[in-house]
Amino acid sequence: MTLDVPIPTPGKTQDMNVQNAVNPTPEQIAELGADGHDRPIYMVNLLKFKERAEYADGRATEMTGQEAYAVYGREVVAHLAKVGGKPVIGGQVTGLRLGEVEELWDSVAIAMYPNRKAMLEMVMDPDYRKSAEHRAAGLAGQLNIEMVLPEQ
Repeated sequence: MTLDVPIPTPGKTQDMNVQNAVNPTPEQIAELGADGHDRPIYMVNLLKFKERAEYADGRATEMTGQEAYAVYGREVVAHLAKVGGKPVIGGQVTGLRLGEVEELWDSVAIAMYPNRKAMLEMVMDPDYRKSAEHRAAGLAGQLNIEMVLPEQ
């Protein structure tokens, strides 16, 4: 899904191009392992589900994309804990109150990791990768937005 979202700036207009994806690029993965970022990060996940889950191994399923992702969601709690992270909040998107987009995401979830390397450790774990099969089966795409809290 590509969305062109206008962002007003004084004196000029520009568009924001949004590329919805399911998997990170190699460059994005490399950033997780880079030195120098040792504070907690919060990953804001904007999620778009497939109508029907589609597993890479071709297994038959009657699950919706959202149901397959829910399996992943239940399992990822333990994977987060293993690296010192935790789920923070998640919920269904019910509307857009400011701005315009072509299509809304279905759900938003936020997870906390102690640092970027903890997230990389989690996604490289073979047990996590098994759970991530449900994630990939259920997602049509997503955006992961990294944020940090202000330093005090």
